[in-house]
Amino acid sequence: QVQVVESGGGLVHPVGSLRLSCAVSGVTFSSCAVRWYRQAPGKERELVATITTTGDTTNYADSVQGRFTISRDNAKKTVYLQMNSLKPEDTAVYCCYARSGNVAYWGQGTQVTVSS
Repeated sequence: QVQVVESGGGLVHPVGSLRLSCAVSGVTFSSCAVRWYRQAPGKERELVATITTTGDTTNYADSVQGRFTISRDNAKKTVYLQMNSLKPEDTAVYCCYARSGNVAYWGQGTQVTVSS
């Protein structure tokens, strides 16, 4: 059974930092391309960052470019999203998406709230 589990969310002050983790099990992790999405209340889901199977290529939404960093540790079967200089508009549920071949898996999400 494939599991995608996010962690690391919480409440943080503006300009603060958080690191989200996405742990994937039940599938060959090194064959998974991974994305982070987020969805704020009343808004459409937004693609935040992507990383290839080897981690050599990453892409970011313009809204987080320069502030967020996606990385992966294939030995730990985990993808990370380091979020710095957080803004209130970064408040959302952050979800991890892992794709292996033509099959995609979603996590349940972790809440990130940026507020003073």
